[in-house]
Amino acid sequence: MESEKYLEGQSMQRPPLFESDGFIYWKNRFETYVKSKDLDLWHVITDGDFPPIQNNPETKKDEIVPFHKQNDDLKKKLAKNNEAKMVIYNALPRKEYERIFMCQTAKEIWDTLLITHQGNNQVKANKIDLLVQQYEQFMIPEEESIDNAFAKFNTIITSLKALDESFSSKNCVRKFLRALHPKWRAKVTAIEESKNLTTLSLDKLIGNLKVYEEIIKKDFDSERQNQKRTK
Repeated sequence: MESEKYLEGQSMQRPPLFESDGFIYWKNRFETYVKSKDLDLWHVITDGDFPPIQNNPETKKDEIVPFHKQNDDLKKKLAKNNEAKMVIYNALPRKEYERIFMCQTAKEIWDTLLITHQGNNQVKANKIDLLVQQYEQFMIPEEESIDNAFAKFNTIITSLKALDESFSSKNCVRKFLRALHPKWRAKVTAIEESKNLTTLSLDKLIGNLKVYEEIIKKDFDSERQNQKRTK
């Protein structure tokens, strides 16, 4: 039963199961999971192991401390190094484990996964360039719903964020407004005049547009019914 829960992603005790075909999706979920459990673990994964160092009160300097002289606080901190490795191990299937089992630290494992599935710096840069181009050229056809348009737009901006590249909320709001079909011009003008675009979130904008979309649809249906009665 436990494995079924895990595979279905419903167990909060284990991290999201690794997905090579949806690496960016998994990476975001895994990061959120780890941060929700322990921020120290995420620090170890991204920045490297905590070193066995503590301040020597006599010399006033940080020094490497052998295990038998480590205090409880330092031992607890160093235990995070192995906990970080374990949380990654628990997310990986055997095939991926065999790829990284020689890695000594959680950071080495994480970097290996990133290079293998996300690509090196050049590949990453190319992906960013492609996504930025998609962002800049994003346009919404006349008949496309706000929900569908936002789903496509959100895929672009979340993919960029996963690659450590992002646009400000203000930029995203303005971009989505500019991408709307000309039939929305009156509504766009009203939003620009009545809302402070520096504080308007993308979620609130989408909610506002969806309400207006329903009004347009009702007006269209009403007009069509009137035309039928006239005929």
